[in-house]
Amino acid sequence: MKIRIISSREEINSIRPNEKAVHLAFRASNVDFLNLLKKVPRLQMVQVPPSYMKTMSKAIEVFLDMQGVKLLEGDVWGHRKDIDEYFTVEDATIEEIRSLADSGKTLDSVANQIQKKARIGPDLIKFIATTEITA
Repeated sequence: MKIRIISSREEINSIRPNEKAVHLAFRASNVDFLNLLKKVPRLQMVQVPPSYMKTMSKAIEVFLDMQGVKLLEGDVWGHRKDIDEYFTVEDATIEEIRSLADSGKTLDSVANQIQKKARIGPDLIKFIATTEITA
């Protein structure tokens, strides 16, 4: 799974319309979210840093929910934008999440177990578990 890292509002204009998941590494305004959804109509997930999640407008959360876009809290640890514009969740990690979820473990249990091994946040793990189960 590839997550497109967006470091500034100017990058929204250069994003490909077929992206499914993005991480906003800047403090986006409501207008930035609207522009993002115009540019990427099939967006499924937006991840924002925990510091931004605390101060985020409730209106944009409701708007994203109405559009069917999941809003997640999390960071992309160790990612260097100058090397790659995408953060990649390895296939082995996704397979392990799927396997644990299929075995009947709760999403919280899966998130706790995977978070120790892979450097991804619990919200992203739960998102992967739910989308992979239904896929």
